[in-house]
Amino acid sequence: MTDALEDAGLLSPVRAGTPAEAAVCDRAWLQAMLDAEAALARAQARLGTLPAKAAATITAAARAEAMDLRGLALAARETANPVVGLVQALTRVVAETDPKAAEYVHRGSTSQDILDTGAMLVARRTMGLIRADLARTARGLAVLAAEHRDTLMPGRTLALHAVPTTFGLKAAGWRQLVLDADARLAEVEARLPVSLGGAAGTLAGYVEYARLEGVLDGAAYAGRLQAAFAEETGLAAPVLPWHALRTPLADLGSALAFTAGALGKIAVDVLALTRTEVGEVTEAAVTGRGSSSAMPQKQNPVLATLVRSAALQVPVIAAGLTQALLTEDERSAGVWHAEWQLLRECLRLTGGAAHTAAELAEGLTVHPDRMRANLALTGAQVVTERIAAVLAPRLGKAEAKRALTRAAEESRAGGKPLPELLAQHFTADELAELCDPAGYVGVAGALTDRALGR
Repeated sequence: MTDALEDAGLLSPVRAGTPAEAAVCDRAWLQAMLDAEAALARAQARLGTLPAKAAATITAAARAEAMDLRGLALAARETANPVVGLVQALTRVVAETDPKAAEYVHRGSTSQDILDTGAMLVARRTMGLIRADLARTARGLAVLAAEHRDTLMPGRTLALHAVPTTFGLKAAGWRQLVLDADARLAEVEARLPVSLGGAAGTLAGYVEYARLEGVLDGAAYAGRLQAAFAEETGLAAPVLPWHALRTPLADLGSALAFTAGALGKIAVDVLALTRTEVGEVTEAAVTGRGSSSAMPQKQNPVLATLVRSAALQVPVIAAGLTQALLTEDERSAGVWHAEWQLLRECLRLTGGAAHTAAELAEGLTVHPDRMRANLALTGAQVVTERIAAVLAPRLGKAEAKRALTRAAEESRAGGKPLPELLAQHFTADELAELCDPAGYVGVAGALTDRALGR
């Protein structure tokens, strides 16, 4: 029965078996909430409002494997969140070791503090995996950009050949997107906060229990408790309780959506360049990968396909996290609850895409000969912009454009080479130089060098 209920990734192969999938599974989420409970107890113990021995006992008991995961999920239907059942289960486990320590579990806290803090721990742990894979991807793309700094290929705009470019510049552009994504994730990661607000965001429960222990300055205590909790978890300390101020979730969604989109740009380019009639790049050949159930000759671009699938999903899902900013009162009925699965899906899809993109970048094979052959498909028409610029001082800008347009149309219609149709305007040597695509890539090499930090 457990297998039948498990989300094994059958319909989401981009994340199946990846590190991010394990980092956001139900057990990982449960452990993160238990880590939040343990960190809270240790923070209170540091301030003298909870016995140190009790904090140590709670920390030792806060293990996901000691809990009935499915039972907690079913119990959550009765309370609309999993924390109530988790607190009861943790209290029972602690009581087996020290009944007195059990009295201090979840002291002064509320479900949202624990679940939100757990969510931030899950997010931080998963973002570490994503960023490691982005670093791999960037390194793989840097190698491609350097090796193919001057490899000529057609530039394409609106699906058609435009002017020549280099594969090095294209790979450098892909890498820049990856670096931009990592920078956004790093910025959000550094701000992921603990949640500490109590029942309605006033910290009243925490302060009241502290008062019973002789603490008179509630405001000062609340500030110290928040700082201690942040230190125990490794998260940031927010300015205010954020039960109904969902900036952290909106920021996460935005950064993850950008990351998935950046990787998706690489994927769609690879898919276009992999087409049979284009053939300018291919994914690494791995036995059994990319096979078709019907066509034995095919080796499908599986990695790029998987990355693209995630890139199409994450921005849509992340929009739900932004929408959750519309949270009523001091805690929402339903909006907060809707965030959990959205966040998990954004994390694991982006994590799957990053892991897959790293393999794609590291194994991508480039075919310069096909790039050269494709450049020749339109003859010299790929450099008509250059020819027009040189011809303009001789005929005038408008007349030069008309002459080039007529010549290009005649060449396409009659099959005559464009240089032959322009012979009246240039010497043979001039035409040879002007029609060489290698001479019209602008500063592609210098741009690639700049992007690689040379």
